Amino acid sequence: MSDMRQAARTIFQQALAGASIGSGFARHVHYERGVLRVCEDLYDLHSFSRVLVISLGKAGHTMVEALAGQVGSSLEGIVASSVVPGSTAPGSTSDSSTGPTAQVRGFRYFRGGHPTPNAESIQAASAMLRLLESQPASALVIFLLSGGGSSIVEKPIDDEISLDDLIATYRVLVHSGASIAEINTVRKHLSAVKGGRLALAAFPAQQVSLLVSDVPDNTLDALASGPTMPDPTTVEDCYRIAEKYELLRQFPPSVRELFERHALEETPKSDDPAFHRARWWTVLSNQTAIDEASAAAERAGFIVHVDNSCDDWDCQKAADYLLQRVRELRKQFSPVCLLSGGEVTVKVTNGGTGGRNQQFALACAEKIAGENVTVLSAGTDGVDGNSPAAGAVVDGTTVERARERGLDVRAALGKFDAYPFFTALGDAIEIGPTGNNLRDLRILLAY
Repeated sequence: MSDMRQAARTIFQQALAGASIGSGFARHVHYERGVLRVCEDLYDLHSFSRVLVISLGKAGHTMVEALAGQVGSSLEGIVASSVVPGSTAPGSTSDSSTGPTAQVRGFRYFRGGHPTPNAESIQAASAMLRLLESQPASALVIFLLSGGGSSIVEKPIDDEISLDDLIATYRVLVHSGASIAEINTVRKHLSAVKGGRLALAAFPAQQVSLLVSDVPDNTLDALASGPTMPDPTTVEDCYRIAEKYELLRQFPPSVRELFERHALEETPKSDDPAFHRARWWTVLSNQTAIDEASAAAERAGFIVHVDNSCDDWDCQKAADYLLQRVRELRKQFSPVCLLSGGEVTVKVTNGGTGGRNQQFALACAEKIAGENVTVLSAGTDGVDGNSPAAGAVVDGTTVERARERGLDVRAALGKFDAYPFFTALGDAIEIGPTGNNLRDLRILLAY
């Protein structure tokens, strides 16, 4: 069984390597003799009066580094990420969590907060708005967007909303059980930068956005809450979501008052002039990670099946579904690997240390006790919830090994305190921030 746990770890690590920022840029971005190719678009950089780069999200630095590696030192702009060169990931003491060592020349850096904004999140948003609002039609703005940008760059639409109120609002949303798309719908309408408002600020400059996506492929406007894309969601959606999850009584007064007065402002839509000279290209997505994991599992001798249908499902429901699927598959194939991308949801009611991936793995542990089944669940960004781990791995021996150490699966589940549980067993996956963010990956192995 320990061999299967190691096999799952190896598949995950190889998926991360194959879906790296560097490999994504090598496939989709090319620069030669002053011309930048982004997927199917060509940009003669010498024809613009100024070329600015705005990079935000967990892959903020890594994306700028990859672009500068091709274009050279002529680039300038702003980077906002949760880990900046020379820093250590918040809450981490591990050397493996130390961030990149060198900033890219010509860029101003901000270390925004995640999963909730901090003072630098607001400073970054203000700096970006000031820089963009002065650009003419002859300028080109290259946006590099990745997951986590929703909190890393933020500025409330209403000055009455303080940083403390903003943080409280984010916590309410993240712990509500709402999907990421629903959470971002509300975030967009409370923000001066989200829901296309960065694009609005950059108008009339020409714009191109390169996306490292941690959202479903059919909802790319949810990536970092869509700061450069037309927003299909509406204020009425926000009011409906607030009612669905009973958010009003939990929001701080400054935010609750906007909802009660129906005073939210609409975000720019697809017919806005800001988007007439704008393009968007996905460089990496969760599908990239799935494809790389499939190749790694096949190399290891597994027959691979992919099932992403439980994306945004409740953690327990997703665990039951995927375990049923892998049990069905092993009746026909052996050894079998079932891969599942996307994210599960967890409604947090107690303040332990962990995240949705560790909670999912722990939910599987009891259900597979004594079986030849191994389950790994981890985030491609290297960080799961409020813990230093990316996720965890469990198998048919997890419950017994835990019992021998005096650990209780159900108690850890109930307290949302999975990280100490997995650390004690040596089954936490601790790799440090990856500088990437392509959603989560679940790997189920059976024979």
